[in-house]
Amino acid sequence: MGMTMTQKILAAHAGLDKVEAGQLIEADLDLVLGNDITSPVAIKEMDKMNVDGVFDKDKIALVPDHFVPNKDIKSAEHCKCVREFAHRHEITNYFEVGEMGIEHALLPEKGLTVAGDVIIGADSHTCTYGALGAFSTGVGSTDMAAGMATGKAWFKVPSAIRFRLTGKPAEWVSGKDVILHIIGMIGVDGALYKSMEFTGDGVKNLSMDDRFTIANMAIEAGGKNGIFPVDELTVSYMKEHSDRPYTVYEADEDAVYDEEYTIDLSTLRPTVAFPHLPENTKTIDEITEDIPIDQVVIGSCTNGRIDDMRTAAKVLQGRHVAKGLRCIVIPATQAVYLQAMEEGLLKIFVEAGAVVSTPTCGPCLGGYMGILAQGERCVSTTNRNFVGRMGHVDSEIYLASPAVAAASAVAGRITCPCRLK
Repeated sequence: MGMTMTQKILAAHAGLDKVEAGQLIEADLDLVLGNDITSPVAIKEMDKMNVDGVFDKDKIALVPDHFVPNKDIKSAEHCKCVREFAHRHEITNYFEVGEMGIEHALLPEKGLTVAGDVIIGADSHTCTYGALGAFSTGVGSTDMAAGMATGKAWFKVPSAIRFRLTGKPAEWVSGKDVILHIIGMIGVDGALYKSMEFTGDGVKNLSMDDRFTIANMAIEAGGKNGIFPVDELTVSYMKEHSDRPYTVYEADEDAVYDEEYTIDLSTLRPTVAFPHLPENTKTIDEITEDIPIDQVVIGSCTNGRIDDMRTAAKVLQGRHVAKGLRCIVIPATQAVYLQAMEEGLLKIFVEAGAVVSTPTCGPCLGGYMGILAQGERCVSTTNRNFVGRMGHVDSEIYLASPAVAAASAVAGRITCPCRLK
């Protein structure tokens, strides 16, 4: 019985020739990640441990991004806690305001994540780095503390689901539509504690930004991680962004999968997840009712990369946001912000009546920069639409791609670019 891609990575980091689904292992870590919400808890736990310091100051990344720049005194105190810890332990990869970005966009951009790594982060969307052929997963703050102290973590080896991707997406169909389609198909617990392994000749038709988006939302299907094969595009991305060595793992031909699905990307349509779960999906063709909206958010660790900015700008250029509607655009990192500025995208956004924010997770978790009032509706490129996620418990969030979000901002109701005049 062979091993999946994920299982091979975990076996190597556990010093074992072979692992099986359900097996408990202790694995060496290549990176431990925390942000301004989860790190203070981990730091307090680490202070209780009888350890002299961190296991490796180069293998810890601390990224204040949720309430940064600080929105209030409490968030300022959290960031102060992280800042002082980083200085005390001389953490190499601590990113202050002006250098920071949304963590899951920033770390690959900075070359801190590469193929074959084992990465844990005290944030559920740490699974993003599977786009590069790494095993990455979210953990609790206590596990983060143990990881910072020892450089190791315990895992139950996950079983896997294989998604064979074929064909090429049509215009206005992106990685966001692919993962929303999958979550709508298998449900929010369809991959519970399983590795979602994406294969097939259709992978080559997905950009790296598409792959980051798909891996990012593996957790929304309950997945332990999402992972893509390493191809020429992956290698090119890593060479551009990183000087770290990487290791390519491939699944055995006789690897065992709990389930297998084949998805023809050419058949997919722009897809929207209705409140209040990511599995409540409808294609744009299935939305027959008129759904007026109050706000649009384009950004987040899911869809704040340069491809997303370009797509939104392409839709908004020469058009204007509907009167009375708020459109908030958040480039995910300073580099994305700068690139968008150099390409003239920010000018397009402002002229269209949108506002552009410094990188922050802000509205995604109902933090700031776009809180919803009672009864308000928002189309968002973020990853969760739970009750009260972005504000009032009686507000509604519709998850969509940057193309659909931008088109909806212009129309003032849920639509796609192909339906704009």
